[in-house]
Amino acid sequence: MTPRDASDANDNRWSDLDRPPLNGTALRRALIREGGLWRDVRVTPHTGSTNSDLVALATDEKADEGVVLVAEEQNAGRGRLDRQWTAPARSGLFFSVLLRPTGVPVERWGWLPLLTGVAVATALSKVAGVDTALKWPNDLLVSVGGEERKTGGILAERAGNDAVVVGIGINVTLREDELPVPGAGSLALAGATTTDRDTVLRAVLRSLEQWYEKWRAAGGDPAASGLQETYAAGCATLGRVVRAELPGGTSITGEAVAVDGDGRLVLATEEGVQQPVGAGDIVHLRPA
Repeated sequence: MTPRDASDANDNRWSDLDRPPLNGTALRRALIREGGLWRDVRVTPHTGSTNSDLVALATDEKADEGVVLVAEEQNAGRGRLDRQWTAPARSGLFFSVLLRPTGVPVERWGWLPLLTGVAVATALSKVAGVDTALKWPNDLLVSVGGEERKTGGILAERAGNDAVVVGIGINVTLREDELPVPGAGSLALAGATTTDRDTVLRAVLRSLEQWYEKWRAAGGDPAASGLQETYAAGCATLGRVVRAELPGGTSITGEAVAVDGDGRLVLATEEGVQQPVGAGDIVHLRPA
């Protein structure tokens, strides 16, 4: 789907005064700099999926590395396993970034969603005062009334031979009666010190730029860049007994003991086997 222009006269951008629209001009002024990663920040009022739009642009070679596409509202946003991600207009941050990690072996590109999780969690802690934990591989967790809830997710997709589009969704001002599913949360419900989406988006993109450049400078080495250690320190999955629901309908239960050099979750099973899991749904069965 082609994004509609932000000046669309039929779009009532001020329909909810508690949720003002993003300021694209101010975002570009704050984020685009000579020698920096971000080349353009495009804000659109409506689209199906920012990931789908940006993958299409990258595949057609109509977007360079560093393009950021932000939607005020998505009606076909996707999470892992093609799960739908929906939220009221301007209640969150729904955006995708285009990366071309030249110089990094393709086998290390699987670290990009984990890197993004670290960057987002770091930014939310600093700018909004919200402790954000990471559920392997791509969920962002916050505490609401002492309960662990998902407030965001990350989806990485290949775009052609040399690019990756990373999509990020963060619930910012969702109220309790707006939550799409049990177990969902938002920054507002977690007691964030700010829910200004311009401020949060700037912080997340600056943090992502810093981590991406550090990782790329290390040739994508997760240990040398500090990424593997930092991810493990913030991963709420480690130390828990979990069930990994694998593609094909099988599952493995065990204690999550490590994230290995390939970004896989390592489970210690009751049979004494350490089993790496590269893909699947993880269910937390016991608190750490």
